[in-house]
Amino acid sequence: MSVDTRQAPARLEDDELRSLDAHWRAANYLAVGQIYLMANPLLTEPLRPEHVKPRLLGHWGTSPGLNLVHTHLNRVVKARGLDAVCIWGPGHGGPAVLANSWLEGSYTETYPDVTRDAAGMARLFKQFSFPGGVPSHVAPETPGSIHEGGELGYALSHAYGAAFDNPDLLVACVIGDGEAETGPLAASWHSNKFLAPVHDGAVLPILHLNGYKIANPTVLSRLPEHELDELLRGYGHAPLHVGGDDPAAVHRAMAAAMDDAVERIAAIRSSAREDGVGERPHWPMIVLRTPKGWTGPAEVDGLPVEGTWRSHQVPLSAVRDNPEHLRQLEQWMRSYRPEELFDELGAPRPDVLACVPEGRSRLGATPYANGGLLLRELPLPPLEKYAVEVDKPGATLHEPTRVLGDMLQDVMHATRERRDFRLVGPDETASNRLQAVYGASGKAWQAQVLEVDEHLERHGRVMEILSEHTCQGWLEGYLLTGRHGLFSCYEAFVHIVDSMVNQHIKWLRTTRRLSWRAPIASLNYLLTSHVWRQDHNGFSHQDPGFVDHILNKSPEAVRVYFPPDANTLLSVADHALRSKDYVNVIVAGKQPCFDWLSMEEAKVHCARGAGIWDWAGTEDGTREPDVVLACAGDVPTQEVLAAAQLLRRELPGLAVRVVNVVDIARLLPSEEHPHGMSDFAYDGLFTADRPVVFAYHGYPWLIHRLAYRRTGHENLHVRGYKEIGTTTTPFDMVVRNDLDRYRLVTDVIDRVPGLAVRAAAVRQRMEDTRQRHHAWIREHGTDLPEVADWTWDG
Repeated sequence: MSVDTRQAPARLEDDELRSLDAHWRAANYLAVGQIYLMANPLLTEPLRPEHVKPRLLGHWGTSPGLNLVHTHLNRVVKARGLDAVCIWGPGHGGPAVLANSWLEGSYTETYPDVTRDAAGMARLFKQFSFPGGVPSHVAPETPGSIHEGGELGYALSHAYGAAFDNPDLLVACVIGDGEAETGPLAASWHSNKFLAPVHDGAVLPILHLNGYKIANPTVLSRLPEHELDELLRGYGHAPLHVGGDDPAAVHRAMAAAMDDAVERIAAIRSSAREDGVGERPHWPMIVLRTPKGWTGPAEVDGLPVEGTWRSHQVPLSAVRDNPEHLRQLEQWMRSYRPEELFDELGAPRPDVLACVPEGRSRLGATPYANGGLLLRELPLPPLEKYAVEVDKPGATLHEPTRVLGDMLQDVMHATRERRDFRLVGPDETASNRLQAVYGASGKAWQAQVLEVDEHLERHGRVMEILSEHTCQGWLEGYLLTGRHGLFSCYEAFVHIVDSMVNQHIKWLRTTRRLSWRAPIASLNYLLTSHVWRQDHNGFSHQDPGFVDHILNKSPEAVRVYFPPDANTLLSVADHALRSKDYVNVIVAGKQPCFDWLSMEEAKVHCARGAGIWDWAGTEDGTREPDVVLACAGDVPTQEVLAAAQLLRRELPGLAVRVVNVVDIARLLPSEEHPHGMSDFAYDGLFTADRPVVFAYHGYPWLIHRLAYRRTGHENLHVRGYKEIGTTTTPFDMVVRNDLDRYRLVTDVIDRVPGLAVRAAAVRQRMEDTRQRHHAWIREHGTDLPEVADWTWDG
């Protein structure tokens, strides 16, 4: 049952209440100062316009509630010796979290020039939302943070990701009532069905209801309390309600709720770990109702502010120009009684810091918020154990992701005791041929289990939920707290997390410039069930554009790979899983695919990123090639090799070079991407003046965009996906998009000088075959025999 802690007996002694209130007031004072002031931080003289920033930026409305939470987390962490981290979900809550970091000293330890005195307070104030300063929201620059506060919806999934496999960690998560309206947050409430009390930490959601977003009321704040309570209990939580606007009463209620919550968590852990209780617990959570902009101006220019949407950002907006606003600002800041909170030098007084933990127990100093400090190298087995034998290119077939699944199974085995590797995906592990991992770990599951269910395990490390947002959030939280993982997803639907990966890439880019942030394991995507083999599911499942989205982002942080067979997939996956501070996107097939390279050849080719397959072309080394056939992706590679085989048979005097690209960023100039090629290297590979027919896995214009500055760009002709798809045969997909071998041969004839006339008959046969294919599949429902039974005979 839910407990209304507003009716709970007082548990605080008067001295402790006074200290908590002093800390909260000090944090509120510092939050207001950051938004408004650039001088006179302690108000040692009357406030003048020149003390105020010329541009007022920041968000006050959520700050007093966040300060209250931080104050009371300090108390319970210190009193009970807890390891804790907090995820600050409300957007633009930066003033509060920065204020608390400065008070506890972790900010000064991270940035020694921002000292804990009047001079440091002045720097803290001025730098906030100021050129050359820090953002207005919780960001990578903020000590103790693993969650970018600018975009809403991901706080709770990040919190659970942090808690998985951290058995002694308490992860508090403040959820703003605006954020609670987002789809990702709504789905992430179900994360408690995946949290194992034996091996995982605990998540304490704190739903902060202050009533308003930027300009509108929030849905959950307007629900009757009994209805909200039923909703949250239906999600599997036991809500503890705290609310009001009287500081003393709220402090007492919040302390009681915090004590109650951590005691319930301890009881759940004890039941699971010592008594073997396996039933899914109802974890506690706190519902905190406080006025928006609490303790700020009640009214400005005759309009109500405190407790309304008008307090969301800057309640007093014309302070430099409006004497009445300046007077109100000074009155507001002095209402916190700063002389009681800071000594003559500007340092926090002992009473303010009485509730603050010490050392790494401070929320701004916890190593769990700087996960690279805790990261251990992933124990990856030698690839030769899983390599497929390739005595001759194209003589055998394997399902690449199934081969990778064997390797991932052993990674799961190797991390069984240390528990720092997880595989996440939206209900697609077996569909993507990775089911070998079930030999090492089942699927995490705390809800009801039926006899027909398979591979469900209370302590499993395979995570499946049909919410790409939740999968992404889990993995981000897991990585940011110092562990490893892989996200497997259908290629078309990974777009659902476009905005989330944007934020993660921005996080990585920023942390690379912060010397105190230790590198974390890379965020690795395996995109399979891809566009060229979604012939059975049809147009809705066909979209290769995630790669375009990723390559728009910071070059220093993104990598994209198209391994063409099983051994190259193993090599690329090994590299990605060993890497740090990247977002790696691997696009690979799960259907039977020809084996082209031995393991040793695959390692060399993948390290090179792009190279000539001399066994596939007809160059003799005495002259430049007449044409270059290039490819990136497993199906384009097969079609290019089939086209090369046709050209060898039909036009034996033609010098054909075959180039395979695994690392698509190799096409960029070296000055634009760390993996890019110099112009000299690019021209040596693709030539400066010969036709290049490029078969690409995705949208063809991406290749043009990457190579637009190259000398031979005008000779570059790209075939790829053109948004033409349906439910059809596998080969018909490439025909419909003009990526097939017969079209590629036609492209060569059309672009190599002199062939248009000399090879007119060959061109005609290619077109005739395409027409015959069109009629054949409509009669037989299968691809042409010469396509279905094709093998490489080079």
